[in-house]
Amino acid sequence: MRRLAVMAAVAAAMVAQPAAQAQRERQPPYWASISAGKALMRTGPGRTYPATWLYVRADLPIRVIETYPSWRKVQDPDGTTGWMLVNLLSDTRTAIVTGDAARPLHESADAGARVRFRAEPGVVGRISRCASGWCQFAVGNRRGFIRTEHVWGVDADEVVK
Repeated sequence: MRRLAVMAAVAAAMVAQPAAQAQRERQPPYWASISAGKALMRTGPGRTYPATWLYVRADLPIRVIETYPSWRKVQDPDGTTGWMLVNLLSDTRTAIVTGDAARPLHESADAGARVRFRAEPGVVGRISRCASGWCQFAVGNRRGFIRTEHVWGVDADEVVK
């Protein structure tokens, strides 16, 4: 049983290694997301610093604004900043719907295109194919194009492939 637990821990470390390596090579500021189901934000870059927030929402977009060997200073969608262990982060691009009302997601990157569905503020989705102020936004099996000003997690002029 103990051997199985050790093997599982090694396998988990091998899966986390590429994401951690990619996080180490990037220069801030850049976008990332929380990969863990539970992630602590701390006041400084170390486990001895007090935790200020516990995030329980994997895929939540964050902006990395500073790096320290195994730690990243991040900003969350509400503007709160603090430090997270690099292994809790992913390069997976996500965004969160902003505003006070549901936002339309269109069939194509065109305001005149048919609306596929609407996403309420606070909905988190994965983004791809961003250009000219539009991103493809996927929530589960549903996909559509959303204006970049309706989400937090991508810059207005950013191109994402």
